[in-house]
Amino acid sequence: MTPDTSTARVWDLPVRLFHWLLVALLGFSWWSGEHHDMDWHRLSGCTILALLVFRIYWGFAGSRTARFSQFVRGPRAALAYLRTLGKRPYQAADGHNPVGGWSVIAMLAMLVVMVTAGLFAVDVDGLESGPLADYVSFDTGRAAAEVHHLVFNVLLALVVLHVLAVLFYLVGLRHNLVAPMIHGRRKTGAAAVAARLGASPWKAAIGVAIAAGFAYAVSKGFRF
Repeated sequence: MTPDTSTARVWDLPVRLFHWLLVALLGFSWWSGEHHDMDWHRLSGCTILALLVFRIYWGFAGSRTARFSQFVRGPRAALAYLRTLGKRPYQAADGHNPVGGWSVIAMLAMLVVMVTAGLFAVDVDGLESGPLADYVSFDTGRAAAEVHHLVFNVLLALVVLHVLAVLFYLVGLRHNLVAPMIHGRRKTGAAAVAARLGASPWKAAIGVAIAAGFAYAVSKGFRF
């Protein structure tokens, strides 16, 4: 019997680029911060800011599976989904499942707080600072630096949970979450009819322009 290899698109290119660029930039931000290379650290942070602005925009204007309205569900939906994990065979969600959706929201929220705090942060000597540090007092800048560091640790914990969840799906449920985030497709079964993603290139271009323009303005401290 020939195995069913029907596939459908589940992630658009902007979502996939956002995911992997964010992974790379978070690692680079940690490295540049640890080596006190603050020019690169600020550049990396502003690039992450651009990614976040784009992802929030894409959560409203993007493809079907990218929209917040598609994967942000209430507690009942999350609990109902958790109860299905014991059933076999596992039925993959169309995009983020209700629990994964809240994981995405938590990570985005922590990233927004971390980046925002970094924009106003000041080091102990007052020599290195974020691009918006001039708008706050030294004490406020130091508090922002502490928040920036604390939230990074919280974000690391969320990343660890995310990796453990990916491993659980791979080993426990025999479901690969990584491959679709690379090539954008997953197996569906011959009888499945997949809805179009509906990713609009011109909407993506508008989002990129908005994100890049905002991040550039912030990097200059809104001074031109």
